Amino acid sequence: MKTSEKERLRNRGYRTTLRHAIRDLHNETNKDEALKQYKQVSILFDKAASYGLLHKKNAARNKSRLAKFVQTIS
Repeated sequence: MKTSEKERLRNRGYRTTLRHAIRDLHNETNKDEALKQYKQVSILFDKAASYGLLHKKNAARNKSRLAKFVQTIS
């Protein structure tokens, strides 16, 4: 198996995990639970940026937007 194919499969799985975590956070209605999930999603964004899956400023922008969203949950 080629290295590029291994990386593609790894990135694909990681991207899916990240998207599902974001979706679950957007569907959360309890602020305390949303804060817990935000911490996990934040870690996932940082890891994605360190792997090269996302640019670090893209990860920072998304984390900022999610933090703003979590603060609006009542």
